[in-house]
Amino acid sequence: MTFFIFPLILISATAFAFMAEGGGAGSCIDCHVLSKEDAIEIFKQIGGEVQAVEHSEVPGLWRVEVNAKGKTIPLYLDYSKSFMIAGDVIRLEDRKNLTDQRFQELNSVDTKTIPLNDALLLGKENAKNKVLVFTDPHCPYCSKLHIEMQAAVEKRPDIAFLIKLLPYKNSSKIPTRTILCNKSLAMLEDAFTGKQLPPPICDTDQGEQNILLARELGIRSTPTLLLPNGQIEPGYKKLDDLIKLIDQATLEK
Repeated sequence: MTFFIFPLILISATAFAFMAEGGGAGSCIDCHVLSKEDAIEIFKQIGGEVQAVEHSEVPGLWRVEVNAKGKTIPLYLDYSKSFMIAGDVIRLEDRKNLTDQRFQELNSVDTKTIPLNDALLLGKENAKNKVLVFTDPHCPYCSKLHIEMQAAVEKRPDIAFLIKLLPYKNSSKIPTRTILCNKSLAMLEDAFTGKQLPPPICDTDQGEQNILLARELGIRSTPTLLLPNGQIEPGYKKLDDLIKLIDQATLEK
């Protein structure tokens, strides 16, 4: 995740000194305090409203959650209270983007507000767990994810996918209109395999509307899942990881 509204400032040597202390993560937590009031004073020159303060997963840093332009953003402050970091914290053990995970938790989407009249259904209509998917007919990783989605509904009849077309590629715009005019999952699957679709039989701007919606939601790429708990998960997922992700999001809903 990239932050555009805050400058990137490198961490000071002071914070690295905390990380290097013997005792491991959290060894200095008891001797360093940052109240919400202190954070408000420190961050007032940055702008935005401080929502919460807590120790970060990274030793030597606090995580300060700041609301700006309708989004709550995790920022980081070192224990010397001199340096702010705006950027991603990646846990090397599993390459998990902890900053993005927290951002998604803080900015979950109300899935009930998403219009579904144009969505294509993959799976059973009465499936208990429905997942929104934003896809592009000419996106190779969308095609790969679609195969995993087909396997998921075969393995788990309680899961279904509601597919909204997001024609980011110029070559996808006319095929998207054709698919939407016919509301045809089969045509989408033909497009994924490279088949030439017939011209559209209606005039629709639903694809462009979906692009505007995606922009509002912060979706920048395809494929992207919008999970039952309102969190956005971009990228291709293998079958087991896909099902695990859906189950976890359903529990958190």
